[in-house]
Formats: sequence, structure tokens, C-alpha cells
Amino acid sequence: MAAGDPSAAATSDVPATSSSAASYPDRLREALVALSQACDSGVSNASEAASFTVSDVLDAFAAVMSAEADEGSDGGDDSTAARVSEQLLREVHEFLSRPLANQQMATDALSLVLPIPVAKLGAQTGGCGDIAAAILKFFVTNCSPRDMLSILCEALDAPMELPNCSSSFVLLLNALAEVLTKIQRRHIEQVKVALPAVLKVMCATVSECDEEHGKAVVDLFNAAHGIGNAIQEMCTAMVNKNKEGMCAILGLYSLQNIALASRSRQQDILCACGSVVLQHFRFLKFSGFTYVGLLTGSDVTAATDKLSKEDDADFLEGFSFAMDGAMLTVVWAYMYDDMSKYAGEELELALKEVQGNHMMKWEAINMLKYVLSSICYPWIIKSHGINLLLSLAGENHVQETNNHVDFTSYAPCIFATLKAIESVMMAAPEALMRKKAFAALKKVISMVPSSQRFDILQALVNNSMSSSLTAILLDLVREEILRESRQAENDRVESDGFQGHGELPPWASHVLELVELILRPPHGGPPCLPDHGDQVISALNLLRFILIIDSRGPRSGKLFQKETLHKVHSEWLIPLRPIVAGIQSENKRDDCEIANQIVCSLNPVQLVLYRCIELVEERLKGC
Repeated sequence: MAAGDPSAAATSDVPATSSSAASYPDRLREALVALSQACDSGVSNASEAASFTVSDVLDAFAAVMSAEADEGSDGGDDSTAARVSEQLLREVHEFLSRPLANQQMATDALSLVLPIPVAKLGAQTGGCGDIAAAILKFFVTNCSPRDMLSILCEALDAPMELPNCSSSFVLLLNALAEVLTKIQRRHIEQVKVALPAVLKVMCATVSECDEEHGKAVVDLFNAAHGIGNAIQEMCTAMVNKNKEGMCAILGLYSLQNIALASRSRQQDILCACGSVVLQHFRFLKFSGFTYVGLLTGSDVTAATDKLSKEDDADFLEGFSFAMDGAMLTVVWAYMYDDMSKYAGEELELALKEVQGNHMMKWEAINMLKYVLSSICYPWIIKSHGINLLLSLAGENHVQETNNHVDFTSYAPCIFATLKAIESVMMAAPEALMRKKAFAALKKVISMVPSSQRFDILQALVNNSMSSSLTAILLDLVREEILRESRQAENDRVESDGFQGHGELPPWASHVLELVELILRPPHGGPPCLPDHGDQVISALNLLRFILIIDSRGPRSGKLFQKETLHKVHSEWLIPLRPIVAGIQSENKRDDCEIANQIVCSLNPVQLVLYRCIELVEERLKGC
């Protein structure tokens, strides 16, 4: 290197504050000279060996930077690392720009080994990113697109330390987007190679980056948008089934990115998430996705079906959050002003169409379980998801489906949706959100056909893990019994008393099982008091209520036969009486705040328990 060379002068200006940092540019020049000589000889093995030496120098310096960063180096060392990184990258870029006797051999050899170390050094501050991007673009422009696609995918799949290397991934994704635009044939096959690596990086980065690295995550989503632009260009140039398949891929890719952006906890990306969703929704519209198809999930199913060949199973695993993304797209349009303006009348018409078709409405409501049940989405998104659910359900509190409609296939999905709503109702940080979730729970239950409503309620109670939640569900059972009883009475009056005589109500086969589940738990022993006091008093209130209901009207005495009354009295109520009285007596003697709270909480249990015993004993006297 000539004495007057600018890069040589730059080396002498580098302060030696980092261990032998100034030696790396010299070592790199020697390696590049050796590579040039190997390429001049035309021996491919020699050029490959020399290219590895170049890569080793860059890798070694990147490792030094990483080690010093882990040790907590000061600002001066960081400045030195950035300057040396920039100089190393300039050396490589200048070497590639020089006319060599066998330039293509040198370029091909370096393209195989340099993307990872170049991307690592490019993550440094200053001009490192621009120079690294120029080097990667040189490889993309001068090497085989198919070869570069494989090389860049391998680079993306290589282990890098997150979140520090998120900027490195941005450089690689930008280069990959340029490669995709240069692919001339077998487009779908090449995209299927690229996207799993892209989505793996996106998922890992979003989950591991903290608030401090929010800007890097925003840059990553911008790079992912560039990948989407490249795929859209491919779609534009394709026809027939190939185009349909590529559009399906673009749609699923967009939904996956929308879900990943919504999962981010960084404030930067949450602020920018609306624009990310808007960018990807444009891809969805291009791919033929509609708001109706997103609300019901039908567009996701159709896109998956197009790609669900046996050899595509692994590829489709990369879109595991596509259903989440479909509903999140609608939720964001519902909550984000810019998206709402963009969606405009299209979203409003879609909501009306879904609301007007009962089965489509159920499909849309069940789609919300993907968002509400996950712990990965922020509460603000779940809150707007509940708002959307209430809007879909409509204004009327009770909207029954025709009992002749086969509802069996929907039951598992409805149960999962209700459990998702329960999770919001129990865990939401704000009282208003919990109240809205409870309203949503009641609405969804009221929409279930009456012939299956108690099956759903019983399943919810059986699977409840919280005493307070069980109490709420038992209160809902009581409300449903009251509504059913009033409806039956009205029907009897309208039919001049000829309807319903001697028939057990539809809830009869469920309600006593629920009461027994609480008052005589299946694992044995009495209910746990005072811990489970909420569900015990709700069960007792339910028992008292059905005892009163069963003693009136044309079906009087049908539910509680003598044998049943004996069982209720001797196995449920009488064993509970000394337990409640004992706990009450023990805590009254212990004059402290906690003991007083226990006494107060068990007072209503004792009152309702004694009333139930009185009612049962009165009925037994008449048997």
C-alpha cells in the first residue's frame, strides 16, 4: 500500500485504546493481497482459502468487539471499534471496486464467506451500515441471484447474539429483498427457501429485544416490508395458478408480520404498529384478501389450502400466527385512526355483512380467541378486541340461534372463545376492561342455542380454576334458569296450559350436578372454606333457587324426588353445617382483622345454608 494512500493514513490515526485494534486493517490488507494473487493464478482452491483468511480477520475483530461489549467498555472504546469497523469495511469495498485480472473469481469467493462478518461490522455506528450495505449490494449485483439467495438465507440462519445483532439482520434482509427482485424463474420455490429464514429472524428478534432496542425492531419490520415488496413484484409478473400461489404466500407472510408486530412490547414498534399493519394490509388487498375473509378466517384457510401440499408442511409452519394476524388486522383497523380512514366503508360493510349472517358471526367471534387467549398481545389490543366482539354480537342481549341448526361442530370453538374471554375478565389490569369482558361473556353465552347453553355453562364450571370465576358462572346458570322458567310459563299461558305439563326443564340434567360439584367435590371431603367461599355461596343460592322453582307451577316436585332430597340433605348440606359453624366460632375467638374478615365472609354462607336445610326438610315432610 502506497504511503500516500488515504486508508493507510486512516490507520495511523486510529487510537490504540482497544487491544491491537489498529493491527486489523493491516492484517486485512495482507489477506486481500493474498486473495488477489490467488485469483491471478486462476486456482479456485487457493482463492477459496484466501477468502476464508479475509473472513477470519473480520470475524476476529467482530468477536473482539462483542467481548469488549460484554465487559462493558466505555464510550472511547466504542468510538474506536466503530472507526476500525468502518475502515475494515472500506478496505473490502475498495478491493471489490478495483479492476482485477480475475475479478469474478474474487467476488464469488468473498460472497460465500463475507455476508455474516460484513453484517456484524455494519451494525456499528457511524458510516458502517452504509458501507456494509454497499458491499452486500455489490455481491447481489455481481453474483448469481440463486446462489446469493442461499448464501443470505444461511447467513440469516447463523447464530448471532440478540438483540445486538438486530441491525445486522436488517442489512441481510435488505440484501435478500434485492436478490428476490432478480430471480428470473422458479419464483415460488425460491420464495419458499427464503421466507422460513426471514420469519425465524423476525420471531426471534421481536421476542428477545427489549425497550432499549425498539428502534432496531422498527428497522427490522421496514426490512420485512421490503421483502413483501419484492414478492409483490414477483406476483405482478406471474399468471394463472403460479400467481395465485404466490399471492397466497404474500398474504400469509403479511398476516404473520402483523401478528409479530402486535406482539412487540417495545414502545417504538407499538407506536409504529399501525403503519406496519397498514403497509401489510396493502399486500393483503393486492393478494385478494377482504375484511369479511379476515373476520371469519376464510381467507387464511383458502390461502393455506392452496399451499397445503405434503412437501409444504414445514413451510406452512412459518405462518403459525396467520389466524392471529387476520383478526389483528381487523382490530387494528377498528382502533387505529389512519387504518380506519384507509379501511373506511369497506370495513363497515364487512361488519354489517358478518353481523347479518349468524354462522359467519360465530366464525368471527371465534376468531377473536386467537388474540384474547394469548399472553403475547398488549392489553390495549385485547381491549379493542373485546369492543369488536361486542359490536359483532349486536345490541340485543339474547340472540338465539334456531334450535334446529346443528351447532355441535361449533361447540369446541365457542368453549375456547369463552375461556379466552374469561382470561381477560380475570386478568385485565383495568376494572372497565374486566367489566366489558364480562358483558362479552354473557352475550356470547346468550347467543348459544338454549338446547346447548347449559352444556356450555357446565363445561365452563367444570374447567374453572378460580373460586370467584366459578361463582360468577353459577350466577349465570341461575339467571339462565330464571329466564328459561319465565319463558316456559309464558309458553304455557299462550297454549292455554297444555304445554310443558310433567316435563322436566332443559336445565334439570345439569344444575344438580353443578351444585354437587361444589358442595361435594369429586376429590372427596367438604368444600375448602373460607378459600372457596365465593363458589360455595353461589352454589347454595342456586340450590335454594331451584328448590323454590321446583315447588311451584305445573311441574312441581318433578326435579326433587324423595331420594334426591335425602341425598341433598344428608350428603351436601348437613356435613357442611358443622364446618361453617366451627370456622365461624374459631375466628370469633381470634380478635384480629383477618379473623373478622373470615367471619364476615362466612356469614352469608351460613344464612343461605340454613335456609336450604329448612327448604329441604319442609319438602321431606310432605313426601
